[in-house]
Order: sequence, then structure tokens, then C-alpha cells
Amino acid sequence: MPGTSGTASGLAVSTTGLVKEFAGGQRAVDGIDLEVPRGAVYGFLGPNGSGKTTTIRMLLGLVTPTEGRVELLGEPMPRAGASVLPRVGALVEGPAFHPYLSGRDNLRRADAADRTTSGRTARARVDAALERVGLQHAAGKRYRAYSLGMRQRLGLAMALLRPRELLVLDEPTNGLDPQGTREVRLLIRDLAAEGSTVLVSSHLLSEIEQVCSHVGVMSAGHLVAQGGIEQVRGAARTRVDVEVSDVEGAADLLRRQGLDGVRTDHGTVVAELGDADPERVLAALVTAGVGVRQFVLHRPTLEDLFVQLTGEGFDVER
Repeated sequence: MPGTSGTASGLAVSTTGLVKEFAGGQRAVDGIDLEVPRGAVYGFLGPNGSGKTTTIRMLLGLVTPTEGRVELLGEPMPRAGASVLPRVGALVEGPAFHPYLSGRDNLRRADAADRTTSGRTARARVDAALERVGLQHAAGKRYRAYSLGMRQRLGLAMALLRPRELLVLDEPTNGLDPQGTREVRLLIRDLAAEGSTVLVSSHLLSEIEQVCSHVGVMSAGHLVAQGGIEQVRGAARTRVDVEVSDVEGAADLLRRQGLDGVRTDHGTVVAELGDADPERVLAALVTAGVGVRQFVLHRPTLEDLFVQLTGEGFDVER
């Protein structure tokens, strides 16, 4: 079971005013304040070029911030990296493995580089990691013969060679088929249930919705939303579509009920529900004698919120 030291603040990841500026003055990350609660599964979302991977690399000490502060597990980074990073597992942009070694031998080399573990239990750790990501059958195969999905699984196995308080996973389902994606989703849930905090960057919003307790949305280097998933999703606007006999009369009544964005479209009135109670709105229409043929609520998905916040669709082919 992962420990609890260094997390008195309740945050496994914390940044303050984090900035990364590249040559020419381009700010890939512009003053973000991440807050990842301990025990959370935090979905880190954003389109290509939004600054997600640059942020993750700064968290892990792979890139030096231009400005700002980073804390992992309550300790300042990169100053405390030697003591903190053994408690952190990471999968970032596809780890480098030796192509002529087998998957098992690659993990053995990675495990041997960890001076905080015992060599006597190395075999058990490697076998357990391979089993957890479903690679036992291919453990003896050379890495160069692995498919993209198998390589991604091996990267996950490397992150899981020992219990971790924090796991940082950048696109962990990249290259996986639907079954593999489902297995990773279940694995993330299991890791969180065991006490690990998981920060996962992904372009699969449906997967994020199913597994994450918290989300952060990046757009053009800025963190435009952050919090519990229900809290953040609640910021999106629920829409109501009403198919009626009297379009103009219904539209006028919805406006008087306090609904915003009311518009008509071929026998249907569309409006943003806001704080209005849908049952009360429907009752008002019926009481006014408006013939209601259909009353449909469209509750916002995480993808709807993403489009509202970033002004663009999500590139699912990334």
C-alpha cells in the first residue's frame, strides 16, 4: 500500500504560477495552478499543443520551468526529486526500451536501475507487472517485434514495477484496441482503489468520464477548468428541446420562465435550461395550453464542456 508521507496538504500534485516559455517568447504553459487531490483519478484534457505534455514533463523534472513552483507528494521539485521520484510511476511519450531485448529483460534492466528495491525480489516484481498489463504471453518476445499496443503495455508495466503513491500516465491507451483500452480503464480504477493517485492525460473523453473523479482542461497553455468531474461538468449548459404545436407561443413562455438562448427550429424550440427546473418548465407549457409533442433534455457531456471551453472539437485520432 502506498504511503502517506509528505501529503499533509491533501494534494499529490500542486503547481503555482507554472510557466514554460520557449525560444522566441512562445509560452507553452502560461501560469497554471494544478491541484490534484491525493487519491484522485485526475483527467488532464486538452487538444494537441495545449501544453499538457509540457506540463507533465515539468512535473517530473524532465523540463525546467521558466517560472513557478511544482510540488509532488508535498515535496518541491526538482530539488526533492531523488526522494520523491521513486514513489512516482510515469508513462510519458512512450518510454525507450532496448529493441533486441525481450519485454521481460527490458523490465529487469529497468528494475535493476532502481536502487531502492531489493534484487532478491526482482523476478517477482517483473512477473507481477507483466501479469498486471496482460503481457505474460509475450514476455519472451523481443521488443522490436512488439506492436504499438504491446509497447504501451510494457511502458505501463515499467511504471508498475513497485507500488507507487502517484502515477502520471500520458495517453496510456495510445495504440490499444477497445479491449486493451477497457483493461487500462479497469487497471486505473484498481490502482486508485489501492491508494494511488493517478494523473492521466487522454484524448478519449468517454474513457475519462468513466474513470476520473477530477478533471483539468488545458487550452493554449492555460488551465481553463479544474475540479471534481461533476462540479466541472455542471458548468456546462443543459439544453432543452421542445417539439410543440405553437412554436412562437412556447418560445415566449420559455423566455418568461427565465431560459436563455431561446430559438426556434422547424417546429421545435431550443433553449438553455440554466437553473430552471425542467418539471416546472414542462408544467408551465401544459398549463398554458401549448401542445407538447416531445420534451427532451440534453445534459452536457465532458466533450460538450470541452468544446465550450476551448472552442474546438476533440481530435480523437491523435
